[in-house]
Amino acid sequence: MPEQDPSATLLDEIDLAIIEQLERNGRMSNSELAARCGIAESTCHKRVRALVASRVITGFHAEIDPNAIGLNLEALISIRLHAHARGNLRRFQAYLEKFPATRHVYFVAGDRDFLLHVAVRDAAELRALVSDTLSVREEVAATNTSLIFDHSPRYR
Repeated sequence: MPEQDPSATLLDEIDLAIIEQLERNGRMSNSELAARCGIAESTCHKRVRALVASRVITGFHAEIDPNAIGLNLEALISIRLHAHARGNLRRFQAYLEKFPATRHVYFVAGDRDFLLHVAVRDAAELRALVSDTLSVREEVAATNTSLIFDHSPRYR
Protein backbone atom coordinates (compact mmCIF):
# COMPACT_ATOMS: atom_id res chain seq x y z
CA MET A 1 0.00 0.00 0.00
CA PRO A 2 1.54 3.39 -1.00
CA GLU A 3 2.39 5.85 1.74
CA GLN A 4 0.21 8.93 1.94
CA ASP A 5 1.95 12.27 1.56
CA PRO A 6 2.13 13.70 5.12
CA SER A 7 1.82 17.22 3.73
CA ALA A 8 -1.51 16.41 2.07
CA THR A 9 -4.39 18.20 3.72
CA LEU A 10 -7.23 15.99 4.84
CA LEU A 11 -10.55 17.73 4.37
CA ASP A 12 -13.64 16.75 6.29
CA GLU A 13 -17.29 17.55 5.57
CA ILE A 14 -17.08 20.91 7.37
CA ASP A 15 -14.04 21.99 5.34
CA LEU A 16 -15.79 20.98 2.12
CA ALA A 17 -18.92 22.91 3.14
CA ILE A 18 -16.83 26.01 3.86
CA ILE A 19 -15.09 25.70 0.50
CA GLU A 20 -18.38 25.29 -1.35
CA GLN A 21 -19.91 28.34 0.32
CA LEU A 22 -16.83 30.51 -0.29
CA GLU A 23 -16.73 29.47 -3.95
CA ARG A 24 -20.28 30.73 -4.25
CA ASN A 25 -19.57 33.99 -2.40
CA GLY A 26 -16.07 34.81 -1.24
CA ARG A 27 -17.31 38.01 0.44
CA MET A 28 -19.69 36.20 2.78
CA SER A 29 -19.24 37.28 6.40
CA ASN A 30 -17.82 34.79 8.86
CA SER A 31 -21.09 34.76 10.81
CA GLU A 32 -23.13 33.95 7.68
CA LEU A 33 -20.60 31.31 6.61
CA ALA A 34 -20.71 29.70 10.07
CA ALA A 35 -24.51 29.67 10.03
CA ARG A 36 -24.64 28.09 6.56
CA CYS A 37 -22.15 25.42 7.61
CA GLY A 38 -23.82 24.78 10.96
CA ILE A 39 -20.77 25.58 13.09
CA ALA A 40 -19.74 28.18 15.64
CA GLU A 41 -18.26 31.44 14.34
CA SER A 42 -14.96 30.86 16.18
CA THR A 43 -14.68 27.37 14.66
CA CYS A 44 -15.46 28.76 11.22
CA HIS A 45 -12.82 31.45 11.54
CA LYS A 46 -10.17 28.90 12.61
CA ARG A 47 -11.13 26.55 9.77
CA VAL A 48 -10.92 29.28 7.12
CA ARG A 49 -7.52 30.41 8.46
CA ALA A 50 -6.30 26.80 8.37
CA LEU A 51 -7.56 26.33 4.80
CA VAL A 52 -5.69 29.47 3.74
CA ALA A 53 -2.52 28.46 5.63
CA SER A 54 -2.52 25.01 4.01
CA ARG A 55 -3.05 26.58 0.54
CA VAL A 56 -6.38 24.82 -0.02
CA ILE A 57 -7.81 28.34 -0.36
CA THR A 58 -5.29 30.23 -2.48
CA GLY A 59 -6.95 33.63 -2.56
CA PHE A 60 -10.05 35.75 -2.59
CA HIS A 61 -10.90 37.91 -5.57
CA ALA A 62 -13.57 39.95 -7.25
CA GLU A 63 -15.12 38.59 -10.43
CA ILE A 64 -15.49 41.47 -12.89
CA ASP A 65 -17.94 41.60 -15.78
CA PRO A 66 -15.68 42.40 -18.76
CA ASN A 67 -18.51 44.24 -20.55
CA ALA A 68 -18.83 46.65 -17.63
CA ILE A 69 -15.26 47.84 -18.24
CA GLY A 70 -15.47 48.02 -22.04
CA LEU A 71 -14.11 44.57 -22.85
CA ASN A 72 -16.96 43.50 -25.10
CA LEU A 73 -15.36 40.55 -26.85
CA GLU A 74 -13.94 37.40 -25.26
CA ALA A 75 -12.13 34.62 -27.06
CA LEU A 76 -10.22 31.41 -26.52
CA ILE A 77 -7.01 31.20 -28.53
CA SER A 78 -5.40 27.79 -28.82
CA ILE A 79 -1.69 27.95 -29.48
CA ARG A 80 0.62 25.24 -30.80
CA LEU A 81 4.34 25.78 -30.49
CA HIS A 82 7.01 24.42 -32.80
CA ALA A 83 8.71 21.32 -31.41
CA HIS A 84 12.01 23.16 -30.96
CA ALA A 85 10.30 25.76 -28.75
CA ARG A 86 8.83 23.31 -26.25
CA GLY A 87 11.90 23.52 -24.05
CA ASN A 88 10.81 27.00 -22.95
CA LEU A 89 7.16 26.35 -22.11
CA ARG A 90 7.28 28.20 -18.75
CA ARG A 91 8.86 31.27 -20.33
CA PHE A 92 6.22 31.32 -23.08
CA GLN A 93 3.47 30.92 -20.46
CA ALA A 94 4.88 33.90 -18.55
CA TYR A 95 4.86 35.88 -21.83
CA LEU A 96 1.15 35.10 -22.32
CA GLU A 97 0.32 36.03 -18.72
CA LYS A 98 1.67 39.56 -19.26
CA PHE A 99 -0.87 40.59 -21.92
CA PRO A 100 -3.38 43.11 -20.56
CA ALA A 101 -6.11 41.16 -22.39
CA THR A 102 -5.25 37.85 -20.66
CA ARG A 103 -7.87 36.47 -18.30
CA HIS A 104 -6.54 32.89 -18.00
CA VAL A 105 -3.68 30.84 -19.43
CA TYR A 106 -4.01 27.07 -19.58
CA PHE A 107 -1.12 24.72 -20.37
CA VAL A 108 -2.92 21.78 -21.97
CA ALA A 109 -2.38 18.30 -23.35
CA GLY A 110 -3.32 17.32 -26.86
CA ASP A 111 -2.49 18.84 -30.22
CA ARG A 112 -2.14 22.36 -28.74
CA ASP A 113 0.15 23.60 -26.01
CA PHE A 114 -1.76 26.55 -24.56
CA LEU A 115 -5.30 27.82 -24.37
CA LEU A 116 -5.44 31.57 -23.83
CA HIS A 117 -8.63 33.23 -22.60
CA VAL A 118 -8.67 36.91 -23.51
CA ALA A 119 -11.08 39.85 -23.18
CA VAL A 120 -10.68 42.79 -25.58
CA ARG A 121 -12.61 45.88 -26.68
CA ASP A 122 -13.45 44.71 -30.19
CA ALA A 123 -12.61 42.50 -33.16
CA ALA A 124 -9.82 44.82 -34.32
CA GLU A 125 -8.04 44.48 -30.97
CA LEU A 126 -8.45 40.69 -31.09
CA ARG A 127 -7.10 40.58 -34.65
CA ALA A 128 -4.07 42.65 -33.64
CA LEU A 129 -3.39 40.39 -30.67
CA VAL A 130 -3.53 37.23 -32.77
CA SER A 131 -2.03 38.47 -36.05
CA ASP A 132 0.46 41.10 -34.94
CA THR A 133 1.52 39.77 -31.54
CA LEU A 134 1.06 36.00 -31.20
CA SER A 135 1.41 34.70 -34.74
CA VAL A 136 4.65 36.58 -35.42
CA ARG A 137 6.49 34.88 -32.54
CA GLU A 138 9.05 32.43 -33.91
CA GLU A 139 8.05 29.72 -31.42
CA VAL A 140 4.36 29.79 -32.49
CA ALA A 141 3.47 27.16 -35.10
CA ALA A 142 -0.28 27.82 -35.21
CA THR A 143 -3.18 29.53 -33.49
CA ASN A 144 -6.90 28.93 -33.60
CA THR A 145 -9.34 31.50 -32.23
CA SER A 146 -12.86 30.79 -30.96
CA LEU A 147 -15.18 33.61 -29.95
CA ILE A 148 -17.04 33.22 -26.67
CA PHE A 149 -20.70 34.13 -27.08
CA ASP A 150 -21.70 33.31 -23.50
CA HIS A 151 -20.54 31.30 -20.52
CA SER A 152 -22.00 30.01 -17.30
CA PRO A 153 -20.05 30.45 -14.08
CA ARG A 154 -19.83 27.44 -11.80
CA TYR A 155 -22.12 29.06 -9.28
CA ARG A 156 -24.71 31.79 -9.70
